Amino acid sequence: MFDDSDTRRRAASFNNSYLIASLDEDEKDRRRSWSPRPKRTLKPSPVLAERLPSIAFIQREANQLAPASVMKAKLEEAAQAELDDENDIIELSPSSEARPQTPPFEPSSPATSPGGTIRAKFLATASKVFSPTKQTSNTGGAASWREPQPWEVMKAIESKDVMFLMEVRDRAFHLLLRRSGDATPLLHAMRIGPSHRDVAIVLVGAMSRYVNNLEDEDMDKPKTKAMLKALRTNLKLAIDNSLAVPHQSDLIASFLQTLVMSEGDRWLLNQIHQTSLELRGEGKPVEAAEEAVRKFATRELGKAKGLIAAVDDYVANATGDLLMMAAWSLTTEKIGEGDSIPTYTFARDDRAYKAFTSRFTQYKAAIRKKCSNRLQWQMQTLEDTFEGRNEPLRKKVDLLREEFDVGA
Repeated sequence: MFDDSDTRRRAASFNNSYLIASLDEDEKDRRRSWSPRPKRTLKPSPVLAERLPSIAFIQREANQLAPASVMKAKLEEAAQAELDDENDIIELSPSSEARPQTPPFEPSSPATSPGGTIRAKFLATASKVFSPTKQTSNTGGAASWREPQPWEVMKAIESKDVMFLMEVRDRAFHLLLRRSGDATPLLHAMRIGPSHRDVAIVLVGAMSRYVNNLEDEDMDKPKTKAMLKALRTNLKLAIDNSLAVPHQSDLIASFLQTLVMSEGDRWLLNQIHQTSLELRGEGKPVEAAEEAVRKFATRELGKAKGLIAAVDDYVANATGDLLMMAAWSLTTEKIGEGDSIPTYTFARDDRAYKAFTSRFTQYKAAIRKKCSNRLQWQMQTLEDTFEGRNEPLRKKVDLLREEFDVGA
């Protein structure tokens, strides 16, 4: 048994104050102290800075903007599909050409290049440091040259370094056709916007110059065929991009003209033959000639009838020239004499018309004697319709459609 002194000592060693306080606390107060305090909920009060447009307004905007947006999306998909097709974009490498090794490239002088002094010094220093070969001086006095990389061509387009692009045109034209990233040089210049329209014109002019300088014996060379195939792909992509961007549609006629020139005589002679069959039979020669020109470029351009005035003018000019060349081809078969209309006059203002009228006048007696009444009427109608410049070409083609196609 413990005595009272031990019990008091042990009780003093424990602090039971909190137990005593809890026994003294009311049960209701204890429950209230343990329960959480709910937060005050805010009542919703939305505020509109401006009233929403009406359903009629939204529907009207959708009807106006939706077709253009759908067309633009389709054109971008078509352009991307063509870019992804490695069979269309041909990687033209200079290794296939028998060229001597040349010293590194140095940029054009600051006096002639818009790039400026700082850019010229930087590129010159970089070419000296990173070039794997030693620089050698040109005995002819011209600046040393190394074929630039594709990204350098894109950089020159962005900085509008026209002198550099012209030098690339003269020395390494294939670089103006090669894809870098997801775009070709021409497509890159067009995507930048109206500020680089002059650069796009320079690139198209370089393509036209290349085609014009080709000789007949060059057309069958594998290198030339590859170059022309890449050139046509560039132009078709540019045409589709121009259809999607309204402010670039004025360049489509130039693209079309260069595209037709790049095909040489093969496509044109084939279309002359097909149109002559329509003139000889009971077909629709005007419709066939017009569709041949439109579908020759891209499928999207064939759907853009009546949307772009410059394109319609070019198509009307080409359609008329195709009809005159086809009619004269039939005439030479009947009379057994006379030179064909030169193919280089095709879609070049009124050059084909002048060649057509001069031959028609020269051989008029033989035509009256040997050609059928239908062919004579077709020849006379073509001469009368395209005479003068008071009426637009599109209206003249419509008149021919009423004469040749109606009732066919």
